Amino acid sequence: MGKFSFPNCCPKGCPGFRAKWTPHQDVQLQALPKPKEADVVDGVPYIDTDKEPDILIIRDIDPCININGPFHHTTRYELMTREFQPQLVVRRGQSFQLDIKLSRPYNEEKDGISFIFTVDDEEKPSHGNGTMIAIPLLKKADKYLPWNVTIDKINENILTVQVTSAPDTIVAKWRMDVDTKIIDDGAYSYSWETKIYILYNPWAKHDQVYLKSEEWRDESVLNDVGIIWRGTYNRLKPVIWKYDQFEKDVLDCSLYLIHVIGKVKNSNRSDPVRTTRALAAAVNAADDLGAVMGNWSNDHSGGTAPTKWIGSKEILQKYYKKKKPVKYGQCWVFSGVLTTICRAVGIPARTVTNYSSAHDTQNSLTVDYFMDENGSVMEELNSDSIWNFHVWNEVWMQRPDLGSHYGGWQVIDATPQELSEEMYRCGPASVAAVKLGGDTAAVRQQFLVRRGQRRQGISRLLMMPTWLVKRALDIFWRYSGPTQPLKLLRKDIFGIGKLICTKAPGKFEREDITYTYKHPEKTSEERTTMLKALRQSENLFSRYYLNEDFNDIHFTFKLMDDIKIGQPFNVILEMKNKSQLIEYRVSVILRVEVVTYTGKIGDNVKKETFSVGIKPEAVEEVKLNLTYEEYGKRLIDQCAFNVSCLATIEDTKFEYYAQDDFRIRKPDIKIVLRETPVEDKEVTAGISVENPLPIPLKKGEFTVEGPGIDGKLKIKVKNAVPPGGEAKADFKFTPPRTGRHTIAAKFVSKQMDDVDGYLVIMVEPKKEQNGQQQ
Repeated sequence: MGKFSFPNCCPKGCPGFRAKWTPHQDVQLQALPKPKEADVVDGVPYIDTDKEPDILIIRDIDPCININGPFHHTTRYELMTREFQPQLVVRRGQSFQLDIKLSRPYNEEKDGISFIFTVDDEEKPSHGNGTMIAIPLLKKADKYLPWNVTIDKINENILTVQVTSAPDTIVAKWRMDVDTKIIDDGAYSYSWETKIYILYNPWAKHDQVYLKSEEWRDESVLNDVGIIWRGTYNRLKPVIWKYDQFEKDVLDCSLYLIHVIGKVKNSNRSDPVRTTRALAAAVNAADDLGAVMGNWSNDHSGGTAPTKWIGSKEILQKYYKKKKPVKYGQCWVFSGVLTTICRAVGIPARTVTNYSSAHDTQNSLTVDYFMDENGSVMEELNSDSIWNFHVWNEVWMQRPDLGSHYGGWQVIDATPQELSEEMYRCGPASVAAVKLGGDTAAVRQQFLVRRGQRRQGISRLLMMPTWLVKRALDIFWRYSGPTQPLKLLRKDIFGIGKLICTKAPGKFEREDITYTYKHPEKTSEERTTMLKALRQSENLFSRYYLNEDFNDIHFTFKLMDDIKIGQPFNVILEMKNKSQLIEYRVSVILRVEVVTYTGKIGDNVKKETFSVGIKPEAVEEVKLNLTYEEYGKRLIDQCAFNVSCLATIEDTKFEYYAQDDFRIRKPDIKIVLRETPVEDKEVTAGISVENPLPIPLKKGEFTVEGPGIDGKLKIKVKNAVPPGGEAKADFKFTPPRTGRHTIAAKFVSKQMDDVDGYLVIMVEPKKEQNGQQQ
């Protein structure tokens, strides 16, 4: 079929309009019948609009955004709300309305209309790979056709149609042509300038990502702000994260990452399994030009420190503009960005934190720690690690490739740590399969001992890291030299995967989802699963001897809760002699060292040695005191410490070793509104944060994101903030729409950073005066 291109309007005074005909490249040229009213001027068909042409001409198409937006839950996309050339965003497997303005009323007896939908970024679209769809206009839907375009109503020259795409339609930006013809006579094609973005549809029962729970649909698809948990398992740190999946360029950037960086081609873009697996690689820049470059050092020059990001919008907008990785990210940044992308394209996604997250590099299903005679961790021997926390994602979908039992939440992880098929990616791995831990052939394929390694015959779509859940033992070894055997001091079967959590739906609270990954601790099911996993591997450390069995002295670590930065704190080891007859003397080494959240030990802050006699049935304590002057200058990363003790019972060969994570808390930013927020009305807010340090805060700066604030608002604190004082400022914003919004803020200074806070507000509609909104 050939194509006429018609302008939407004519210059003033123009008696008609010109139409230029060009052939479709994939159709053999045929003689085109000349319309009865058409003439030729300078070799171009000329149609006089004073006469009604026989060919049905399309004047305009209304995307019906006010109707389609609410019906498809896409109203908030910037593409839909922009004033100039809005685009249509809809979800697959669900009808959307178009109002087509015609040159004359549609006559079904003589007019034929067909619609050609083509994936916009496909170089060679074709019917065979699903990137081109051609369908005729029908009076009623044909259930045997994957797509349908049906007549809804006819009102003079306005033809209203309902377009229904297939539930497995390729998720992409589509363009639409409309071909019209007079039966046994002329024909032409109208190319619609508006593009149609077709997304996954969690509301459609036949879509692979269908999610029945309304509250989780609202949370994991539509909520544009969330909480990411950091810190340690016993001192959690909730951090605000603005996903902003509806903002400018975010959807286009997401589709670019899938198609160009993730290299998901043709019909594979309809498959959420392949899409999310590709995104797990495309979000990081470790082996491609992905969105975010990782950096786990203390030098973040040339970029933004991971702790300074408030959300995904700035990252994705920068990336889409320059097509270069944005600097810098760590696990929660990768996860936050990946959540944004998945939600933008319609895949339900949530951000998940695992505390005490093991990384087993020896393929032993053990996490091995080596220390010397002073209780100092020997980093040069420790290739395994336990991160204070690790953040990944869960996406919701059915798994027809695995079976119905393994649908639901699936793990994907964009943090680049180990290779999977020569790329830094992980997942999707069924959470249900993780919990079973290898009970069926399908699950055994999915449960890999180590991310990046796979058994023969395992599908390349089923990659999974060891740090997901507690499938390993903490083992503490005493190293006495290269020629001496290792001494196995202690095994901790409960030290890994202590807490797995996500944001609860509809509220800024934590939801514990540990039970979805593993059986309760100390149950027979949990032990059976653990032993089953251990049998898959052999321990590499065969030359060792066991610590002497000794139960008379019971050791307990005591750490004070809720220590704010700037305050002193104590580390206490309590020792209880359970013997009724024997007095013991115990030598104790207490150590406090700074540690990154990835488990890397830094500088020693303080170390003390004690020798204590414990009488029968008595309790003794040893205490290590630390002041801000001692730990302040050594703080790294996220104010975390590794606290350890090595205790030796004199006159025996028994040694006790234990360690724990400890984090000091930073103050929260407070945000207060000066007046009730109203749509399109300027609001003043106050922002403040206390100085808990015994030294002044200098060169302080607030960064604020909120409704009506274009980009980031940076507010400098003019004067130094004395100890015990507050950094204060005011800012203004104009909320563009009613409903719930979130204001998020960060504070940094030379003496204290990674301070954040947020405020959830409800914006009221404009008040009406004299029948008009004000």
